[in-house]
Formats: sequence, C-alpha cells, structure tokens
Amino acid sequence: MESRNPVLNREFGQDGAAYASFGPPPTPTAAELQEMYTGPVATARMTIDDVVVKTGILFVILVAFAVVGWNLVKSAPLIVWGGAIAAFIVAMVVIFKRTANPPLIMAYAALEGLFLGGISHWYQDYAASRSSTGQSNIVAEAVLGTLVAFGVMLGLYKSGRLRATPRFQKMMTIALVSYLGIAVVSLIFALFGVGKGWGFYGVGGLGLLLCAAGVALASFSLVLDFDAIEKGVQAGLPERESWRAGFGLMVTLVWLYLELLRLLAILQGRD
Repeated sequence: MESRNPVLNREFGQDGAAYASFGPPPTPTAAELQEMYTGPVATARMTIDDVVVKTGILFVILVAFAVVGWNLVKSAPLIVWGGAIAAFIVAMVVIFKRTANPPLIMAYAALEGLFLGGISHWYQDYAASRSSTGQSNIVAEAVLGTLVAFGVMLGLYKSGRLRATPRFQKMMTIALVSYLGIAVVSLIFALFGVGKGWGFYGVGGLGLLLCAAGVALASFSLVLDFDAIEKGVQAGLPERESWRAGFGLMVTLVWLYLELLRLLAILQGRD
C-alpha cells in the first residue's frame, strides 16, 4: 500500500536509493529478507523519531520565512510570488531525485514559507475588508484548524479506525484527480470573474461544498502519508529518507492550511 502523495510514493533499491514509482514495490525474496536483517548495517535506519525531528526542523524554517513573506508582500510582492514559483521548481526536483537532499528540502521550506506568509497576509486583508469590525483572525483560525485536523487524523490512524486499505487508496485517487480537474477549471473561470474572482469556490452553496471537499481531501491524505511513513520505517529505509518523509507531511499540511484559509475567507466575505 502506498501513499498518493508523490513525495512519499517511492521505491528503494539495494543501495537505499529512491526512485518514483507508479506501481507497488517488488516483494523481496526470503533470502533477501534474511540478508537485510542479519547482515551488517551499512547505514542508519529511519525511525519515527527521525521523521518527527526532521518535520519539526522544516516547519521552524517555514514559519520563520513566513514571517518574512508576511512583511514583504506589500513592499516587495515580486519576492513573495517569485518564491512560490521557485518553491514549485524545487519541489519537483526533490520529488524526482533518487535520494533525499536535505539542503534542497530545507530550501523548499524557506521558499514555501515566503509564499505562505505573503498569501496569508493577503487573505487576512481580504477578510478584514469585508468584516463589519474591520478585523479578522482567519489566519490564526486556519492554523488552529490545521493542527486539530492533524491531531484527529493521527488519532484515528493510530487507533486503527482509519487505514490506507486498497479500497481507501482507490477512492482517494479518484477523488484527488477529480478535485484537481475541478480546481483547474475553476481557476480558468476565475480569470473571467466567475464567483467574484473565486471561480466555482465563490458560487453559493457549490463553492462552500467544494471548499469543504478540499479540506476533507487534504485531511484524509494525511492517512496515506502516515501509512507510507510507517511502512518506510518497517522496511528499514535509510535515515536520510526521514527528510523526504518530513517534506511530504509538510506539503500535505500546507495544502490543508490553504484550503482552510480559503474556506474561512469566503465565509467572511459572506457576512
């Protein structure tokens, strides 16, 4: 069973190198398993603690640069939006590299932080301009909502109530592809002013339904990530791959935060 997060959907060769895959990893033979567990350990193996530490480091970097992006979005918007483009390029390089590259992953966290801080400020201003009091706390609310969703999904996964079964993965794949298609079409329509610039997301009840679907999909994607990380630890992946695991979690959590932020901004605009 594999995550549908492309960052965590990897296969690993005998040298510990990773490469992108669209199918299930090959099943090792009995002799290979015996050699894996009785032979000399060439490199340190990834643990859950490694993933937690690396994820924490990445989020410290992301938050620090988000503060910078928050303060630069009005005086130097090109830096913020340029950071978004650079973050996407770096993310693609990280995803398709055979082995995890910690400096590159940390660079992504910094660039993504610049963009996240800038767009958060934009959403905050948008919501405040439509509030009767001229103030808004949607950024804090989105952060809190992200943390709550993460805690709930982790609890459900650890308790066994939610598991990345083949059926669950198939349903998630269909839902994610469908949502991506709708989001792209919505963006095109938004350029022509549909939904007051929000595209389908700003069209009455349909918009709220799409926003809620985005939040739900991002939340359930965490289950796929937890499953991929757990199986990576069980497979004895190199410790260096904990950086890739932390990167994958960060990508999903940032997506969840942005979905919540958009939902809250649209709701604020309806007041």
